[in-house]
Amino acid sequence: MDARHENRSGKRNVGRPQGKPAPYCNPYLAGIGLGLTLLAAFLLMGRGLGASGAFTSLVSAGVDAVAPDHAATNGMYSVYLDNDGRNPLSDWLVFEIIGVFLGAFISAYLAGRIKGGIVKGSRISSRGRLLMAFLGGAMMGFAAKLARGCTSGLALSGGAVMGVGAWIFMLSIFIGGYAAAYFVRRQWT
Repeated sequence: MDARHENRSGKRNVGRPQGKPAPYCNPYLAGIGLGLTLLAAFLLMGRGLGASGAFTSLVSAGVDAVAPDHAATNGMYSVYLDNDGRNPLSDWLVFEIIGVFLGAFISAYLAGRIKGGIVKGSRISSRGRLLMAFLGGAMMGFAAKLARGCTSGLALSGGAVMGVGAWIFMLSIFIGGYAAAYFVRRQWT
């Protein structure tokens, strides 16, 4: 299939024709790719992948900009600010997350999957769906701080080095997800 096509104005675009997205990647190949990425992170950076640390760096920099005295005395923020005078946003995890966002955008563009809208079931409003998504994300972020790692940092990287806490965390996520799915299943049908 030719990747170039004409849009409604007659101009040629790069990408897939609208309405014909590329098929999703084989999950086994995607898993192998993720494993190789994790291995590369261990070999090149000396540590695994993670996401929540990048967001904590962002929050720490924000709190330091608004209330530097509080940031300096708070145990959670001061750890991220005590980097030999470096800005907390210079942490490699921040650049990893920027790369994740850019890579996801480029992949979605090339596959023809960029479109607006809210994915939801017929029994929930768009506002309700956004509220549920926000609450779920906030709960996951809070849990990631309690667990001292997110699914990528604690589960993938910790599981790769056979950390017991990583396996307990992942089992808890699956059990919690299946238990919560029972209560919100009607939102998707």
